[in-house]
Amino acid sequence: MDYHHYREALAETLAQSELPFPHGEYQARLDKVRRAMASRGVDALLLTDPADINYLTGYHTFEVSVHACLVCTPERLVLQVASIETGAAVVTARVDEIIGYRWENADEILTPLADLLANCQRIGIDGCSSGLRVGVMHALADAVGKERFCEAGDLLDAVRIVKSTAELDMLQESARITAAGLEAAMQVIRPGMTDNDIAAVGAKALLENGSEFMSLQPIVTSGHRIGVIHVNHKRRIIQPDEPVFLEFGAAYQRYTAPMMRTAVTGTPSAALSATRDLCRSMFEALCAAMRPGNTFDDAARAADALLAPQRDQLFFSGVFGYAVGAQFPPSWVEGTGYIAQGQRRQFEANMVFHLPLCLRVPGQWGVGLSDTVVVTEQGAKPLTTNDWQLYQAANSA
Repeated sequence: MDYHHYREALAETLAQSELPFPHGEYQARLDKVRRAMASRGVDALLLTDPADINYLTGYHTFEVSVHACLVCTPERLVLQVASIETGAAVVTARVDEIIGYRWENADEILTPLADLLANCQRIGIDGCSSGLRVGVMHALADAVGKERFCEAGDLLDAVRIVKSTAELDMLQESARITAAGLEAAMQVIRPGMTDNDIAAVGAKALLENGSEFMSLQPIVTSGHRIGVIHVNHKRRIIQPDEPVFLEFGAAYQRYTAPMMRTAVTGTPSAALSATRDLCRSMFEALCAAMRPGNTFDDAARAADALLAPQRDQLFFSGVFGYAVGAQFPPSWVEGTGYIAQGQRRQFEANMVFHLPLCLRVPGQWGVGLSDTVVVTEQGAKPLTTNDWQLYQAANSA
């Protein structure tokens, strides 16, 4: 059986059986995008980011390393995927047509795409998309004319960043699972265990409580390694009287609500406690400022004013929050908005952000605490359930 017959067989029995949302949800999203296209004079969107494709169609697979794209016009949605992904497309995607190409023969990508776009005079792309392949883009430009392509990455971002009620329900479910994983991991922290041991307990709890494959695996670091951003568990033995940092994010229908917590094996030092207090104060300032009418810059400046006295001692990334929603590996960061200085976009109700407040003394220690929050008229409200305390783990094995 070749992949064409495979796709047809699945279409007869399981077509759209794993669509994450009702048809009406997807139609509402599509209507918003098409209105935005019309206002910008865009005849077609060529979408290659797995999360963008998922947002408009429901399509999802764990194999996001191969080329996939969605062509959205005022009349049609056409999904192009590799031959091995046509089954997932049939089962999970709401589209007008699915086009396959042989996994081992990328030369089959170009002609169907060029035919679809032949009559489109203005084609929007996201030039910063992780899924946009240079070879495909160059070949398409040669085939239909590079002058037809325009940057339109912000078009879909502006729609995706504001969450529907159905999306908020998915994020709330992710928050529940994230909390269960973190709680299970915190309870077993002891000196003599490795950071891998803690991550394993947390991962088991996340999966047992319903998480799908995660956009980022559980993050666990301890001691001086917390002082280095974006390292992960690496068989290090946890010592007495040191901090242990955890950041988890369960995936539910691809939606992720991350949370950070920090434990201490023993009694927290004055420096750790003071840093925890600073993280909490920054969080409260952010939430108060995250209301419609204020800009992302306003919120960042409110938090940065509290950080300023410690800026020379503590490393902070500069991003006080980033939008989250439905994502795929290698990250749960949605990429549609960042709370940082200079970002002039205004908050809107039902935007959702993770506020990753992790402060580090390089090469020594760090404290990380966070919640995922939703913007309301009264300010941001947590979806996750952090208690914003340093968890005191046992100081002996």
